Amino acid sequence: MTGVEEGPVRLGALGTSSIAWRRVLPTVVRTPGLRLTAVAGRSEARTQRFAERFGCAAETDFAALLDRPDIDAVYISTPTGLHRRFTEQALRAGKHVLVEKPIGVDAAEARALCALAAARGLVLRENFMFPHHPQHAHVRELVETGRLGRLASFRAAFCIPPLSKDDIRYDARLGGGALLDVGVYPLRAASLLLGPGLEVAGAALRVRAEDGLDLSGQVLLVSPSGVLAELSFGFEHAYASTYTVWGERARATVTRAFTPPPAHQPLVVLEEQDREERLRLPAADQLQLLLEAFARQVRAGGAGTAESGVRAETIATMELVDAVHATARRFSVD
Repeated sequence: MTGVEEGPVRLGALGTSSIAWRRVLPTVVRTPGLRLTAVAGRSEARTQRFAERFGCAAETDFAALLDRPDIDAVYISTPTGLHRRFTEQALRAGKHVLVEKPIGVDAAEARALCALAAARGLVLRENFMFPHHPQHAHVRELVETGRLGRLASFRAAFCIPPLSKDDIRYDARLGGGALLDVGVYPLRAASLLLGPGLEVAGAALRVRAEDGLDLSGQVLLVSPSGVLAELSFGFEHAYASTYTVWGERARATVTRAFTPPPAHQPLVVLEEQDREERLRLPAADQLQLLLEAFARQVRAGGAGTAESGVRAETIATMELVDAVHATARRFSVD
């Protein structure tokens, strides 16, 4: 399939999730280059409520939405365990796809979906917002210009307080668990700052005694050049969303790394031996930047080296998830 030649990218929303209601669809409707055409969900009443709020059509089911000829791409916000099923259906229907992160529950699902998108010339993106925020490009520039010196370590944490007991992220059958929900953020951040080829050197997971669902964990990665990455994540903590890149000359810390609100002015703290510099950067809406990039790529089509690179990053993250699951020591908690 080629890209959209003219006019806005016509988007269908598949799923009526909380993040779609609170964050994604409100941003879609104000993003140039996108037009929300229709929404479909399991509940007719909920779907109608979405349609009324966002000024689009309400479809009776997912298949009807995918059959619409006036939809170029779909945004999928079903539970993680259903991502592969609906992403595959959308790709086979000839639609470009933006799917909530992570793309699936393991690397096999990621590889299968990326291969299908490539074969059909379609754009496939995960809704990983944070890499689109300019603050990370600023930190990469500090690394690449040698301001930090030779890197030795990287530390990252994305942790949130316990969720309500009925939250789907506590349902293992739907792809729940802390690693897939919040752990993928520090894994992706490590790849973003340290590059490809990361390996899992060790891992530990705190798991729910009743069913083994992971509630929190820590991971040690090592890069091909020997940089060590210490990652923390979980559903059992006061909120933290941060990372530190540490070199022989200085270290740089991003204080709100993964979920900064659009109006938030990021703070990067640069620490040297006897000097601290606090760099306040311009605010940015990382979701809108992602949506704009998605729309541009849909117009251009799903081929090219840029698409290959995105697919490789997606698969690499899920390979790290698999490696954490395979190597982690598990500690049961009540």
